[in-house]
Amino acid sequence: MKKTIFFFLCLILLFQAPYAWADSNETETINEKFGLPIVVYGETLSTEQRKLVMQSLDITDPSTVRELVVTAKDLVYYIDGDPHSNLYSSAKITRKNSGEGLTVVINTPENITEVTTDIYKNALLTAGIEDALVEVTSPLKVTGHSALVGIYKAYDEEGAGLNKEHTEVANEELELATELAKQEGLNQEVVSELLAEIKTQMAEQSPKTKEEIVKIIDEQLASHNIQLSEEDRQLLIDLFDKMRDLNINFDNVKSQLEDLSNAIQDKISEAIGDQNFLDTVAAFFKQLFEDIKSIFK
Repeated sequence: MKKTIFFFLCLILLFQAPYAWADSNETETINEKFGLPIVVYGETLSTEQRKLVMQSLDITDPSTVRELVVTAKDLVYYIDGDPHSNLYSSAKITRKNSGEGLTVVINTPENITEVTTDIYKNALLTAGIEDALVEVTSPLKVTGHSALVGIYKAYDEEGAGLNKEHTEVANEELELATELAKQEGLNQEVVSELLAEIKTQMAEQSPKTKEEIVKIIDEQLASHNIQLSEEDRQLLIDLFDKMRDLNINFDNVKSQLEDLSNAIQDKISEAIGDQNFLDTVAAFFKQLFEDIKSIFK
């Protein structure tokens, strides 16, 4: 009898083992080429806020990621920021194989108030970050700068060797983009598309002089029907001329820039379509109310 019971117990264990093994494999596969994803937390986060960030980034087990903290000292080093700043926005970086491209996702868009996914992507491509999934989050409303610095820090910690001059000019690009987007008649999508198109033209034309940069910028401003003040136009010229001096090679990411520009155009077209629909509905109800009022006159 004991032998029979033992036999059946062995059978049960034998059949359950594959299922237990399958359950253990349901966790995310570890990339042995690039290692664990890196999460960079803003140093001002409280314990509860950090938990919210982890939840937003879908981190249930800290051992499945490599954790770093972005500090005010990092802010000064990478983007010449204020050493007294409070840092909340955080990021998760999952490196990808060459050619997979750069994807940026803001998990809490309601809390990242200035920097859009397209502005992040433009700046990161300028800094030399090409193949990765970047997720940005914050537990409260912030501009989003500490997440950008955290991404730079993560790559340096991994030995990717980002060029500091490139990260600085990328931050200048981000700052200019967010300021231009606030101006009347412009928005974040229009500005992001403009920057992406200028970079695409730089990749195609390989300008050798400042005059050639001016020509590219003026052509793109005209083609996008954008009117800038002379001061803002000069800021744009100085920014891209600095990129030319630094020999930033946009040819490596030309296809990504074209994809970015096309994606932004789709967003703009969709927004225009939505606005036209709303205008039509508003006009309908306005006319309806006028008709009703005329009945009682």
